[in-house]
Amino acid sequence: MSRIGRMPIEVPNGVTVDVNSENVVTVTGKLGTLTQKVDRLIKVEVNNNIITLTRPNDSSDCKAKHGLYRMLVANMVKGVSEGFIKTLVINGVGYKAIKQGNKVVLSLGLSHTIDVEEESGITLECPDASTIVVKGISKEQVGQFAAKIRGLRPVEPYHAYGIRYSDEVVIKKVGKVSGKK
Repeated sequence: MSRIGRMPIEVPNGVTVDVNSENVVTVTGKLGTLTQKVDRLIKVEVNNNIITLTRPNDSSDCKAKHGLYRMLVANMVKGVSEGFIKTLVINGVGYKAIKQGNKVVLSLGLSHTIDVEEESGITLECPDASTIVVKGISKEQVGQFAAKIRGLRPVEPYHAYGIRYSDEVVIKKVGKVSGKK
C-alpha cells in the first residue's frame, strides 16, 4: 500500500470538507475555499474530522494516483487553514524591490524597472528592499508565482547576483585566475 496515500488527514477546527458524487473535494477555511477533482479510482471519505483516501487495487497507476491525491487534499487543508509562503531574496549591486499598491517594482540591473502585479489568491510583501514574500492558499499557485519572479533574474554563479529562494544554496564558481607560473 502507498505509504503517503494511506496516511489519514486530520481536519483542523474551522475547516470544512465536502465530497460530492462526482468526487470533487471542496475545502473551506478561514483563508478561503479550494476545490479539487479526484480521479474516480480513488475513494475519498470524511469521518470525525479525518479524511481517508482508499484505492480499489494495487496497479501502478492506481498507487501513483493514491499518493498524489492524498497530498493534494492535504495541501488544500493546510492552505485554507495556515496558507503557504515562499520567500525570495534579491542580491546584487543596485538590485531592490519596492511595494507600490498591489504590485512590486523590481530594479534588477536592467535599463528599466519590472512591475510584478499580484494575481488573485496571491499577496506580495516586501519587508525590506532585498526580500519578497509571496503568500497564498494554493501551494501550486504560490510556487508558480515565486518561480515566475525568480525567472526574471536567475542567480548567476560567479557573484551570486540575482533572485533566489531564501533556502536555496548557491554554489559560487571560481572566476578566471591569472596564468603566473
